[in-house]
Amino acid sequence: MRKTLLTVLFASSLALAATPATAAFAAAPDPVGDYIVVLKAGTDPSSLADTQARSRGGAVAKIFSHALQGYSAKMSASAASAIAGDSRVLWVQPDRAVSISAQTVPTGVNRADAELSPTAKINGVDERVGVDVAVIDTGIQLTHPDLNVYTAGAKNCSTGSSANDGNGHGTHVAGTIGALDNGDGVVGVAPGARVWPVRVLNNSGSGTLSSVICGIDYVTAHASEIEVANMSLGATGADDGNCGNSNNDAMHRAICASVAAGVTYAVAAGNETDNAANHVPAAYDEVITVSALADFNGLPGGGAAPTCRSDVDDTLADFSNYGADVDVIAPGVCILSTWKGSAYNTISGTSMATPHVAGGAALYKATHPTASPASVKSALQAAGTTDWNSAGDPDGIKEKLLNVATF
Repeated sequence: MRKTLLTVLFASSLALAATPATAAFAAAPDPVGDYIVVLKAGTDPSSLADTQARSRGGAVAKIFSHALQGYSAKMSASAASAIAGDSRVLWVQPDRAVSISAQTVPTGVNRADAELSPTAKINGVDERVGVDVAVIDTGIQLTHPDLNVYTAGAKNCSTGSSANDGNGHGTHVAGTIGALDNGDGVVGVAPGARVWPVRVLNNSGSGTLSSVICGIDYVTAHASEIEVANMSLGATGADDGNCGNSNNDAMHRAICASVAAGVTYAVAAGNETDNAANHVPAAYDEVITVSALADFNGLPGGGAAPTCRSDVDDTLADFSNYGADVDVIAPGVCILSTWKGSAYNTISGTSMATPHVAGGAALYKATHPTASPASVKSALQAAGTTDWNSAGDPDGIKEKLLNVATF
Protein backbone atom coordinates (compact mmCIF):
# COMPACT_ATOMS: atom_id res chain seq x y z
CA MET A 1 0.00 0.00 0.00
CA ARG A 2 2.83 2.41 0.89
CA LYS A 3 4.59 1.75 -2.43
CA THR A 4 1.38 2.36 -4.36
CA LEU A 5 0.79 5.66 -2.60
CA LEU A 6 4.33 6.86 -3.36
CA THR A 7 3.88 5.85 -6.99
CA VAL A 8 0.67 7.88 -7.22
CA LEU A 9 2.32 10.92 -5.66
CA PHE A 10 5.28 10.68 -8.02
CA ALA A 11 2.97 10.33 -11.00
CA SER A 12 1.08 13.40 -9.87
CA SER A 13 4.28 15.41 -9.60
CA LEU A 14 5.23 14.44 -13.13
CA ALA A 15 1.82 15.53 -14.37
CA LEU A 16 2.24 18.93 -12.69
CA ALA A 17 5.72 19.26 -14.15
CA ALA A 18 4.34 18.66 -17.61
CA THR A 19 1.70 21.43 -17.26
CA PRO A 20 2.60 24.58 -19.25
CA ALA A 21 3.74 27.44 -16.99
CA THR A 22 1.11 29.79 -18.34
CA ALA A 23 -1.69 27.46 -17.20
CA ALA A 24 -0.22 26.98 -13.73
CA PHE A 25 -0.21 30.70 -13.04
CA ALA A 26 -3.50 31.72 -14.73
CA ALA A 27 -5.24 34.57 -12.89
CA ALA A 28 -8.21 33.66 -10.72
CA PRO A 29 -11.54 35.09 -11.94
CA ASP A 30 -12.57 38.41 -10.38
CA PRO A 31 -15.72 37.56 -8.39
CA VAL A 32 -18.75 39.80 -8.71
CA GLY A 33 -20.80 40.65 -5.61
CA ASP A 34 -23.12 43.19 -4.00
CA TYR A 35 -21.51 46.04 -2.09
CA ILE A 36 -22.48 49.11 -0.07
CA VAL A 37 -20.32 52.21 -0.56
CA VAL A 38 -20.40 54.77 2.27
CA LEU A 39 -19.25 58.26 1.27
CA LYS A 40 -17.97 61.17 3.31
CA ALA A 41 -20.51 63.78 4.38
CA GLY A 42 -21.12 66.46 1.78
CA THR A 43 -20.45 64.17 -1.16
CA ASP A 44 -23.17 63.87 -3.81
CA PRO A 45 -23.91 60.10 -4.00
CA SER A 46 -25.89 60.36 -7.25
CA SER A 47 -23.07 61.75 -9.34
CA LEU A 48 -20.32 59.80 -7.64
CA ALA A 49 -22.13 56.48 -8.07
CA ASP A 50 -21.96 57.03 -11.83
CA THR A 51 -18.30 57.90 -11.96
CA GLN A 52 -17.18 55.28 -9.48
CA ALA A 53 -19.24 52.16 -10.05
CA ARG A 54 -20.45 52.46 -13.61
CA SER A 55 -17.05 53.47 -14.92
CA ARG A 56 -15.71 50.21 -13.50
CA GLY A 57 -18.46 48.06 -14.99
CA GLY A 58 -20.64 48.05 -11.88
CA ALA A 59 -24.43 48.32 -11.74
CA VAL A 60 -25.77 50.85 -9.23
CA ALA A 61 -28.83 49.57 -7.31
CA LYS A 62 -29.81 52.16 -4.67
CA ILE A 63 -28.77 55.72 -3.79
CA PHE A 64 -28.68 56.84 -0.12
CA SER A 65 -28.77 60.57 0.61
CA HIS A 66 -30.54 61.14 3.95
CA ALA A 67 -29.49 58.73 6.69
CA LEU A 68 -26.07 58.56 5.05
CA GLN A 69 -24.41 59.44 1.77
CA GLY A 70 -23.70 56.42 -0.35
CA TYR A 71 -25.00 53.81 -2.72
CA SER A 72 -25.26 50.10 -3.29
CA ALA A 73 -24.01 48.36 -6.41
CA LYS A 74 -23.16 45.03 -7.96
CA MET A 75 -19.50 45.05 -8.98
CA SER A 76 -16.34 43.00 -9.10
CA ALA A 77 -14.14 42.57 -6.05
CA SER A 78 -11.35 44.52 -7.73
CA ALA A 79 -13.71 47.41 -8.49
CA ALA A 80 -14.85 47.46 -4.85
CA SER A 81 -11.25 47.50 -3.71
CA ALA A 82 -10.38 50.37 -6.02
CA ILE A 83 -13.40 52.40 -4.90
CA ALA A 84 -12.48 51.84 -1.24
CA GLY A 85 -9.20 53.66 -1.95
CA ASP A 86 -10.98 56.80 -3.20
CA SER A 87 -10.45 59.75 -0.81
CA ARG A 88 -14.19 60.56 -0.94
CA VAL A 89 -15.12 57.10 0.38
CA LEU A 90 -15.32 56.20 4.07
CA TRP A 91 -15.61 52.47 3.47
CA VAL A 92 -16.98 49.74 1.23
CA GLN A 93 -18.68 46.71 2.72
CA PRO A 94 -20.27 43.59 1.26
CA ASP A 95 -24.07 43.62 1.18
CA ARG A 96 -25.65 40.69 3.02
CA ALA A 97 -29.00 39.06 3.69
CA VAL A 98 -31.27 40.21 6.50
CA SER A 99 -34.35 38.33 7.72
CA ILE A 100 -37.03 38.66 10.37
CA SER A 101 -35.94 37.92 13.92
CA ALA A 102 -35.68 34.31 14.93
CA GLN A 103 -38.44 32.66 16.89
CA THR A 104 -38.78 33.79 20.52
CA VAL A 105 -39.54 31.41 23.35
CA PRO A 106 -41.79 33.56 25.60
CA THR A 107 -40.89 33.75 29.29
CA GLY A 108 -44.00 31.80 30.31
CA VAL A 109 -43.25 28.94 27.93
CA ASN A 110 -39.71 28.89 29.25
CA ARG A 111 -40.78 28.95 32.91
CA ALA A 112 -43.15 26.02 32.31
CA ASP A 113 -40.15 24.12 30.84
CA ALA A 114 -42.09 23.42 27.64
CA GLU A 115 -38.82 23.47 25.71
CA LEU A 116 -37.85 20.32 27.68
CA SER A 117 -41.06 18.45 26.87
CA PRO A 118 -40.47 15.46 24.59
CA THR A 119 -43.98 15.95 23.22
CA ALA A 120 -43.63 19.67 22.51
CA LYS A 121 -40.26 19.08 20.82
CA ILE A 122 -39.44 22.79 20.61
CA ASN A 123 -36.53 22.93 18.18
CA GLY A 124 -37.60 25.29 15.41
CA VAL A 125 -39.07 22.48 13.31
CA ASP A 126 -42.82 22.55 12.64
CA GLU A 127 -43.88 19.19 14.15
CA ARG A 128 -47.39 19.74 15.49
CA VAL A 129 -48.92 18.41 18.69
CA GLY A 130 -51.92 16.35 17.61
CA VAL A 131 -54.51 17.73 20.01
CA ASP A 132 -57.53 20.00 19.46
CA VAL A 133 -58.08 22.94 21.81
CA ALA A 134 -61.15 25.18 21.80
CA VAL A 135 -60.51 28.85 22.58
CA ILE A 136 -63.78 30.18 24.03
CA ASP A 137 -62.99 33.87 23.75
CA THR A 138 -63.10 36.83 21.32
CA GLY A 139 -62.36 34.53 18.39
CA ILE A 140 -58.99 33.92 16.73
CA GLN A 141 -57.47 35.60 13.70
CA LEU A 142 -58.35 32.90 11.22
CA THR A 143 -55.32 33.56 9.00
CA HIS A 144 -52.56 34.18 11.54
CA PRO A 145 -49.39 32.66 10.02
CA ASP A 146 -48.09 31.47 13.41
CA LEU A 147 -51.21 29.50 14.39
CA ASN A 148 -52.81 26.23 13.33
CA VAL A 149 -56.38 27.52 13.24
CA TYR A 150 -59.12 25.03 12.43
CA THR A 151 -61.33 27.34 10.42
CA ALA A 152 -63.79 24.57 9.59
CA GLY A 153 -64.47 24.28 13.31
CA ALA A 154 -65.03 27.99 13.90
CA LYS A 155 -68.16 29.04 15.78
CA ASN A 156 -69.54 32.52 16.34
CA CYS A 157 -71.86 32.89 19.33
CA SER A 158 -71.34 36.65 19.59
CA THR A 159 -71.84 39.67 17.34
CA GLY A 160 -70.51 39.91 13.80
CA SER A 161 -70.59 37.42 10.99
CA SER A 162 -67.62 35.19 11.76
CA ALA A 163 -65.35 33.83 14.50
CA ASN A 164 -62.52 36.12 13.39
CA ASP A 165 -60.95 38.05 16.27
CA GLY A 166 -61.61 41.78 16.27
CA ASN A 167 -60.13 42.30 19.74
CA GLY A 168 -56.83 40.41 19.91
CA HIS A 169 -57.39 38.66 23.24
CA GLY A 170 -58.44 35.30 21.80
CA THR A 171 -55.58 35.30 19.31
CA HIS A 172 -53.15 35.99 22.17
CA VAL A 173 -54.58 33.07 24.15
CA ALA A 174 -54.32 30.80 21.12
CA GLY A 175 -50.66 31.64 20.62
CA THR A 176 -49.69 30.73 24.17
CA ILE A 177 -51.49 27.43 23.74
CA GLY A 178 -50.07 26.42 20.39
CA ALA A 179 -48.11 28.95 18.33
CA LEU A 180 -46.16 27.05 15.68
CA ASP A 181 -42.59 25.92 16.27
CA ASN A 182 -41.59 27.21 12.86
CA GLY A 183 -38.60 29.42 13.57
CA ASP A 184 -40.63 32.64 13.36
CA GLY A 185 -42.54 34.78 15.85
CA VAL A 186 -43.21 32.92 19.08
CA VAL A 187 -43.82 29.32 20.10
CA GLY A 188 -46.62 27.95 22.29
CA VAL A 189 -46.63 25.39 25.08
CA ALA A 190 -48.11 22.76 22.72
CA PRO A 191 -46.73 23.90 19.35
CA GLY A 192 -49.09 23.48 16.44
CA ALA A 193 -52.01 22.20 18.49
CA ARG A 194 -55.14 22.76 16.40
CA VAL A 195 -57.05 25.68 17.87
CA TRP A 196 -60.80 26.05 17.37
CA PRO A 197 -62.07 29.66 17.35
CA VAL A 198 -65.23 29.81 19.50
CA ARG A 199 -66.23 33.47 19.59
CA VAL A 200 -68.40 34.31 22.60
CA LEU A 201 -67.11 37.84 23.31
CA ASN A 202 -67.39 40.88 21.03
CA ASN A 203 -64.65 43.20 19.80
CA SER A 204 -64.73 45.04 23.12
CA GLY A 205 -64.11 41.79 25.00
CA SER A 206 -67.55 41.53 26.53
CA GLY A 207 -70.49 39.19 26.09
CA THR A 208 -73.33 37.43 27.88
CA LEU A 209 -73.75 34.19 29.77
CA SER A 210 -75.93 32.93 26.96
CA SER A 211 -73.13 33.55 24.46
CA VAL A 212 -70.66 31.67 26.65
CA ILE A 213 -73.11 28.80 27.09
CA CYS A 214 -73.54 28.74 23.31
CA GLY A 215 -69.77 28.24 23.06
CA ILE A 216 -69.70 25.50 25.69
CA ASP A 217 -72.62 23.82 23.95
CA TYR A 218 -70.71 23.87 20.66
CA VAL A 219 -67.58 22.41 22.25
CA THR A 220 -69.63 19.67 23.87
CA ALA A 221 -71.19 18.80 20.53
CA HIS A 222 -67.63 18.24 19.29
CA ALA A 223 -66.30 16.50 22.39
CA SER A 224 -65.19 13.56 20.26
CA GLU A 225 -62.76 15.94 18.52
CA ILE A 226 -61.92 18.61 21.10
CA GLU A 227 -59.83 17.44 24.06
CA VAL A 228 -59.21 20.77 25.85
CA ALA A 229 -61.06 24.09 26.18
CA ASN A 230 -59.66 27.42 27.39
CA MET A 231 -61.89 29.99 29.09
CA SER A 232 -59.98 33.18 29.87
CA LEU A 233 -63.13 34.99 30.95
CA GLY A 234 -65.41 35.26 33.95
CA ALA A 235 -68.30 36.78 35.85
CA THR A 236 -69.38 37.00 39.47
CA GLY A 237 -70.94 33.88 40.94
CA ALA A 238 -70.33 30.85 43.11
CA ASP A 239 -70.15 27.06 43.05
CA ASP A 240 -73.18 25.36 44.60
CA GLY A 241 -71.41 22.00 44.61
CA ASN A 242 -74.24 20.63 42.49
CA CYS A 243 -73.34 21.66 38.92
CA GLY A 244 -75.56 24.74 39.13
CA ASN A 245 -78.73 22.81 39.78
CA SER A 246 -79.17 24.27 43.27
CA ASN A 247 -78.44 27.92 42.48
CA ASN A 248 -79.80 27.97 38.92
CA ASP A 249 -76.44 28.46 37.21
CA ALA A 250 -76.85 27.39 33.59
CA MET A 251 -73.17 27.91 32.74
CA HIS A 252 -72.13 25.56 35.54
CA ARG A 253 -74.58 22.94 34.39
CA ALA A 254 -73.24 23.25 30.84
CA ILE A 255 -69.62 22.91 31.92
CA CYS A 256 -70.40 19.85 34.03
CA ALA A 257 -71.97 18.19 30.99
CA SER A 258 -69.02 19.15 28.81
CA VAL A 259 -66.51 17.79 31.32
CA ALA A 260 -68.56 14.61 31.60
CA ALA A 261 -68.24 14.33 27.80
CA GLY A 262 -64.45 14.31 28.23
CA VAL A 263 -63.38 17.92 27.64
CA THR A 264 -60.76 19.33 30.04
CA TYR A 265 -61.40 23.00 30.89
CA ALA A 266 -58.66 25.46 31.91
CA VAL A 267 -60.19 28.69 33.26
CA ALA A 268 -58.89 32.01 34.55
CA ALA A 269 -59.00 32.73 38.28
CA GLY A 270 -59.79 36.38 37.55
CA ASN A 271 -58.04 39.72 37.95
CA GLU A 272 -59.90 41.33 40.85
CA THR A 273 -57.37 40.61 43.66
CA ASP A 274 -60.22 38.66 45.23
CA ASN A 275 -61.10 35.14 46.29
CA ALA A 276 -61.73 33.08 43.15
CA ALA A 277 -64.70 31.53 44.99
CA ASN A 278 -66.62 34.71 44.10
CA HIS A 279 -66.14 34.29 40.36
CA VAL A 280 -67.28 31.78 37.74
CA PRO A 281 -66.22 29.61 36.09
CA ALA A 282 -63.16 29.94 38.37
CA ALA A 283 -65.12 28.65 41.39
CA TYR A 284 -66.27 25.44 39.71
CA ASP A 285 -64.63 22.28 41.01
CA GLU A 286 -64.87 20.53 37.63
CA VAL A 287 -62.39 22.86 35.90
CA ILE A 288 -58.68 23.69 36.30
CA THR A 289 -58.56 27.18 37.79
CA VAL A 290 -55.39 29.13 37.10
CA SER A 291 -53.89 32.10 38.98
CA ALA A 292 -51.11 34.30 37.58
CA LEU A 293 -47.42 34.38 38.49
CA ALA A 294 -45.30 37.46 37.84
CA ASP A 295 -42.22 36.19 36.05
CA PHE A 296 -39.99 38.51 34.06
CA ASN A 297 -37.20 36.26 32.85
CA GLY A 298 -38.62 32.74 32.63
CA LEU A 299 -36.38 31.54 35.45
CA PRO A 300 -36.91 30.69 39.14
CA GLY A 301 -35.15 32.52 41.93
CA GLY A 302 -36.71 35.96 41.70
CA GLY A 303 -34.82 39.23 41.41
CA ALA A 304 -35.48 39.94 37.74
CA ALA A 305 -36.30 43.55 36.92
CA PRO A 306 -39.92 44.28 35.95
CA THR A 307 -40.58 44.74 32.26
CA CYS A 308 -44.08 45.84 31.23
CA ARG A 309 -45.52 46.35 34.72
CA SER A 310 -44.27 46.78 38.28
CA ASP A 311 -44.91 43.40 39.90
CA VAL A 312 -42.29 41.55 41.95
CA ASP A 313 -40.57 38.76 40.07
CA ASP A 314 -41.56 35.23 41.07
CA THR A 315 -44.59 36.20 43.16
CA LEU A 316 -48.36 36.06 42.77
CA ALA A 317 -49.32 38.82 40.33
CA ASP A 318 -50.74 41.78 42.22
CA PHE A 319 -54.02 41.60 40.26
CA SER A 320 -54.55 37.83 40.47
CA ASN A 321 -57.43 36.19 42.27
CA TYR A 322 -56.49 33.51 44.78
CA GLY A 323 -58.03 31.02 47.19
CA ALA A 324 -58.73 27.33 47.62
CA ASP A 325 -60.42 27.12 44.22
CA VAL A 326 -57.13 27.82 42.46
CA ASP A 327 -55.63 24.56 41.20
CA VAL A 328 -52.45 25.67 39.43
CA ILE A 329 -50.43 28.88 39.07
CA ALA A 330 -48.78 29.81 35.76
CA PRO A 331 -46.96 32.85 34.29
CA GLY A 332 -49.40 35.63 33.49
CA VAL A 333 -47.45 38.90 33.55
CA CYS A 334 -45.91 40.51 30.46
CA ILE A 335 -46.66 37.53 28.23
CA LEU A 336 -45.63 37.79 24.57
CA SER A 337 -47.93 36.01 22.13
CA THR A 338 -49.75 36.25 18.82
CA TRP A 339 -52.14 39.14 18.15
CA LYS A 340 -54.70 40.19 15.55
CA GLY A 341 -53.37 41.61 12.30
CA SER A 342 -50.77 38.82 12.08
CA ALA A 343 -48.90 40.67 14.82
CA TYR A 344 -47.57 40.00 18.33
CA ASN A 345 -48.31 41.71 21.63
CA THR A 346 -47.31 41.62 25.30
CA ILE A 347 -50.15 41.74 27.85
CA SER A 348 -50.90 40.52 31.38
CA GLY A 349 -53.70 38.78 33.26
CA THR A 350 -54.91 35.45 34.54
CA SER A 351 -56.24 35.24 30.97
CA MET A 352 -52.59 34.90 29.93
CA ALA A 353 -51.75 32.35 32.62
CA THR A 354 -54.64 30.04 31.71
CA PRO A 355 -53.56 29.11 28.16
CA HIS A 356 -50.21 27.91 29.52
CA VAL A 357 -52.19 25.33 31.46
CA ALA A 358 -54.44 24.55 28.49
CA GLY A 359 -51.27 23.93 26.49
CA GLY A 360 -49.96 21.70 29.26
CA ALA A 361 -53.22 19.75 29.26
CA ALA A 362 -52.89 19.35 25.49
CA LEU A 363 -49.38 17.90 25.88
CA TYR A 364 -50.63 15.42 28.46
CA LYS A 365 -53.61 14.39 26.33
CA ALA A 366 -51.29 13.87 23.36
CA THR A 367 -49.64 10.98 25.20
CA HIS A 368 -52.61 9.99 27.40
CA PRO A 369 -55.55 10.25 24.99
CA THR A 370 -57.97 8.38 27.27
CA ALA A 371 -57.23 10.46 30.38
CA SER A 372 -60.30 11.99 31.99
CA PRO A 373 -60.43 15.71 32.81
CA ALA A 374 -59.95 14.86 36.49
CA SER A 375 -56.87 12.80 35.61
CA VAL A 376 -55.45 15.63 33.52
CA LYS A 377 -55.88 18.03 36.44
CA SER A 378 -54.19 15.60 38.82
CA ALA A 379 -51.30 15.08 36.42
CA LEU A 380 -50.71 18.82 36.02
CA GLN A 381 -50.74 19.31 39.78
CA ALA A 382 -48.45 16.35 40.42
CA ALA A 383 -45.91 17.58 37.86
CA GLY A 384 -45.97 21.14 39.17
CA THR A 385 -43.18 22.69 41.20
CA THR A 386 -43.10 24.96 44.25
CA ASP A 387 -40.14 27.11 43.19
CA TRP A 388 -41.91 30.45 43.50
CA ASN A 389 -42.26 32.98 46.30
CA SER A 390 -45.71 32.78 47.92
CA ALA A 391 -44.90 35.15 50.78
CA GLY A 392 -47.41 37.74 49.55
CA ASP A 393 -50.13 35.26 48.60
CA PRO A 394 -53.27 36.26 50.58
CA ASP A 395 -54.56 32.70 50.96
CA GLY A 396 -51.35 31.20 52.33
CA ILE A 397 -51.68 28.27 49.90
CA LYS A 398 -48.69 27.55 47.68
CA GLU A 399 -50.29 26.21 44.52
CA LYS A 400 -48.20 24.09 42.20
CA LEU A 401 -46.50 26.05 39.43
CA LEU A 402 -47.11 24.60 35.97
CA ASN A 403 -44.24 22.45 34.70
CA VAL A 404 -44.54 20.30 31.59
CA ALA A 405 -40.95 19.11 31.25
CA THR A 406 -41.95 15.44 31.54
CA PHE A 407 -45.10 15.59 29.42
